[in-house]
Amino acid sequence: MSAKPEHYDVIRKPVITEKATMASELANAVTFEVAKSASKPQIKDAVEALFNVKVKAVNTVLTKGKTKRFRGRPGVRSDVKKAYVTLEAGNSIDVNTGL
Repeated sequence: MSAKPEHYDVIRKPVITEKATMASELANAVTFEVAKSASKPQIKDAVEALFNVKVKAVNTVLTKGKTKRFRGRPGVRSDVKKAYVTLEAGNSIDVNTGL
């Protein structure tokens, strides 16, 4: 399966946090920020095409934007959709090196 331009629209960037690192070490799962309109089958196809791995499961979370203060004025962070992609045994993605 080759990477198509729309696969790059589905997956925005990897999420590198303490929780995402623990998930990759314990459950062989990688976390990505994805487009809000992306479905689980689209995310699975995009990850398999871009990284040449087999995906076992995809779980998604829609995080609502928090109200924060920017330069003393109230503002709202954008809503973000994250995908926790669990890989089949023997597959791995190193998010630190990039594509």
